[in-house]
Amino acid sequence: MPLPISPDPENASRSSLPDDAAASPLTVAADEAPPKPPAPPRPDRWRRAREVATVAGRTAVTAAGVGFGCLAYAYLTLPDVRPLRVTNPPTTAFIDLRADEFRSRGEQPRRVQRWVRYRDISADLKRAVLLAEDTSFWQHEGVDFEQLQESLEIDWAHGRLIRGGSTITQQLAKNLYLSPSKNPIRKLRELFIARRLEAELPKARIFELYLNVIEWGDGVYGAEAAARTYFHTSAAALGPAEAALLAGAIVNPRVLNPAHPNARLLKRQQLILRRMGAVLPPENAG
Repeated sequence: MPLPISPDPENASRSSLPDDAAASPLTVAADEAPPKPPAPPRPDRWRRAREVATVAGRTAVTAAGVGFGCLAYAYLTLPDVRPLRVTNPPTTAFIDLRADEFRSRGEQPRRVQRWVRYRDISADLKRAVLLAEDTSFWQHEGVDFEQLQESLEIDWAHGRLIRGGSTITQQLAKNLYLSPSKNPIRKLRELFIARRLEAELPKARIFELYLNVIEWGDGVYGAEAAARTYFHTSAAALGPAEAALLAGAIVNPRVLNPAHPNARLLKRQQLILRRMGAVLPPENAG
C-alpha cells in the first residue's frame, strides 16, 4: 500500500498564496529598484554664447569710444604752427624740460644757442644730417610710413620700444611742443603736428628750424652752437668730417661728444662720410 506523500512545505507555502497575489503590482514594485531622479537640464549653450557676444560688443564699443576720445583730444589740442613761417620760436618744450632738470639738481640752467639762417649752415652738415636721420625727408609728407612700419615690427619682435622711426619733421614736432615720453597719446600728437608742419611750412623752413633747435649736448642747441662748442668754428664753415661727427651724435647727444668721439661715434662718422655724397639738401628756405 503506497505511503501518503506529505506536501513540500516550501511548495505548500507557495501554493497557498492566491494566484492573483503573484501578479500583484505591490509585490513587483517592492522587488524593483526605485526610479532614477530626472537628469538636470543641460546648460543653454546658445544663451551663454549670446552673453559672451554681448560682453564683447560692449567692450568693443567702449574701446572705440575711448579711441575716438583720444583722437579728438590729440587733434583739438594741436598747436598753431603758422607763426613759424616767419618767426623763430623763443624756446622749445625740450629746452624748457632740460632747464627744469638743471634746476632739480640745484644747478643753473645752461643754454647755448645762436640762431642762423638756412643758407648760413654748411651743405655738408645738411647732407650728413639728412643721411643720419631722414634720407626720405624730401619725399615724405611728415611721416615715413614704410620706416614707421619697419620700426613697429622691430619693436614688436623685441617686446619693447627700441627703434624710433621718426622723421626730421616728427623730431621737430617733439622738440618744439612735446616731451620724450613714450606715451601713445604723445606719439599720436607728434604725428598730427608733423603733418600740420608739412602742410603749413616749406620743407627747407622745417629743416632750418630743426637744425637750430635740436639738442647737440648738455645745454647745447642748434648747429651754430654745436659748431662753436666742439670745433670752434661757424656752422657755415663745417667740413665733411666735422659734419659727419655732429650728425652721428644726434642719436644720443648727451652721451656722444663730437669733440671727443668714442668708437661708436667714429664708426657712425665713417658710415656717414661714405654715403653723404649721394644725399642732396632741400632748396633754400628763402
